[in-house]
Amino acid sequence: MKKEGLSWDDVHELGYQLFTAHPEVDPLTVRFTDLHGWVCALDDFTGDPKASNEKLLEAIQMAWVDEREE
Repeated sequence: MKKEGLSWDDVHELGYQLFTAHPEVDPLTVRFTDLHGWVCALDDFTGDPKASNEKLLEAIQMAWVDEREE
């Protein structure tokens, strides 16, 4: 059964979604407060906004960096 929407654990997919939504942005220049807001604003994101933490945001940021380098 396919789950509905993306959550904080979908690090790689969130990185890809952010890359496609903001291709001109260097993810290393994005503050975590802004990154949090951008993740929550993604159409497919259905996770709890309060369930994020610095470790998850950093992992998403690094996944976004990886997408830019491919």
